[in-house]
Amino acid sequence: MRYAPVGVVSAGEARAMDSDVIVVGAGLAGLAAASELVRLGKTVTVLDQEGEQSLGGQAFWSFGGLFLVDSPEQRRMGIKDSHELAWQDWVGTAGFDRPEDEWPRKWAEAYVDFASGEKRAWLHSLGVRFFPVVGWAERGGYTAQGHGNSVPRFHITWGTGPGVVEPFARRVRQAEIDGKVQFKFRHRVDDLMLTDGVVTGVSGTLLSPDESARGVATTRESLGEFELSAEAVVVTSGGIGGNFDLVRQNWPERLGMPPKRLISGVPAHVDGRMLGIAEAAGANLVNRDRMWHYTEGIENWDPIWPHHGIRILPGPSSLWLDATGKRLPAPLFPGFDTLGTLEHIMTTGHEYTWFVLTQKILEKEFALSGSEQNPDLTGKDIKLLLKRVLPGAPGPVEAFKKHGADFAVAATLPELVAKMNGITGEGLLDYDTVRAAVEARDAEMDNKFTKDLQVTALRGARNYRGDKLIRVASPHRLLDPKAGPLIGVRLNLLTRKTLGGLQTDLDGRVLRADGSPLPGLYAAGEAAGFGGGGMHGYRSLEGTFLGGCLFSGRQAARGLAG
Repeated sequence: MRYAPVGVVSAGEARAMDSDVIVVGAGLAGLAAASELVRLGKTVTVLDQEGEQSLGGQAFWSFGGLFLVDSPEQRRMGIKDSHELAWQDWVGTAGFDRPEDEWPRKWAEAYVDFASGEKRAWLHSLGVRFFPVVGWAERGGYTAQGHGNSVPRFHITWGTGPGVVEPFARRVRQAEIDGKVQFKFRHRVDDLMLTDGVVTGVSGTLLSPDESARGVATTRESLGEFELSAEAVVVTSGGIGGNFDLVRQNWPERLGMPPKRLISGVPAHVDGRMLGIAEAAGANLVNRDRMWHYTEGIENWDPIWPHHGIRILPGPSSLWLDATGKRLPAPLFPGFDTLGTLEHIMTTGHEYTWFVLTQKILEKEFALSGSEQNPDLTGKDIKLLLKRVLPGAPGPVEAFKKHGADFAVAATLPELVAKMNGITGEGLLDYDTVRAAVEARDAEMDNKFTKDLQVTALRGARNYRGDKLIRVASPHRLLDPKAGPLIGVRLNLLTRKTLGGLQTDLDGRVLRADGSPLPGLYAAGEAAGFGGGGMHGYRSLEGTFLGGCLFSGRQAARGLAG
């Protein structure tokens, strides 16, 4: 993708600064950076190509999960965690194996220190609170030194994504009132301005006002151009998940050909433009082939943005089948290994898979990612939250079951398979293949000495109080009529996060290809691979994206101010 040439001015042409620092992107990383910069005595201009209604960016739409280590919530749930165990899990998950992983690894070490140290106390001091039951994401299923969380670490914020955004948005808004911050919405940056090799500002397009609701694709009609100058620029513009062209362009060879069909877990403005603009100015962009896309995506029956998809956050009981009805190999069970599952799917010749489950599993194990899909947690509504322990699925889940294009419901297995084939129109599911997988799995329910690792895993999961209480259904046969009806769900590939990005040192300074800092340019959040150009390596332990935005935004501010 080509971008406009970098603006270059001489020292004699340099103009007076509009503020000390320009932050490009009003998402969570940008708000974290801006609030810290103000605390450290800097004046800040925050730019965003979207309108004021989109303050908080992608984080607003998130489930609000945060990775914490040895927290009070964990200890109350009987979970023994430690910095050493978390680091073992991180290294086994990341798989750092490239020369350019030097800085990402340093960022990962610093982040695990943060997550097992001051992170919770810092957030708690800002008013952030957590749901008491800690979730167990990315369970791995390999060896102790392999991928996955050895213990539950996924802390759901009370208020979900908006609850994470709110304290930082509030602080920056107060700084705006105090004259220390100015917001410039509908300002799309097209160039970084250089003065004698130093980044001294930005130029771009002033976009026409658009009052569309948050997340809705907005007009790109131009009203003119702008230039702004500062002593430094911090890029916090996010990743590429809303730009399918860039996703396919950067698709890793190890995963085969790029998917022809994708759905989007992020709004259209998550377009990756600033990555190319910074690279054109001399920034080093690394690990661009490392991505985090989900395999359990469903089409939103009530979409907000183009190709809007929602991720199912599954418990471990659903039977996972490929497009032809064959069971996915161990340990590719629901909630165990996102990237490993994606890698397997791309070898099957088809880009979708299926869950087969019961109403009993749906009610206990189906959660939907996203603040708008969890009105009880997002709205901090205790009465509504208590309904989760009562019979019946949460309202948003039932709405997808009723209206979703990917859902089939039937009383019998032959009827279910016929409806599942009707969803795709391809007729790839062979009834005898599906029946054999279901019946073999069901037979293991009567065998306490099972050889089925998924059955072992779901029984083991119920040893954890949190899973037994609200996350994992009691083991039962799929063909048990008392647990029905039967449900089939087509699962699509859902774009979400960019794991690579602008290479930065631990002060958030953007580096050139030769390893030297590009003067005046900093980066944080997803644009920086959440730190260093990819602190997650190849895989994520989950709950580390929002926290990565907060930590890297704060680090960049401190590095700049220092």
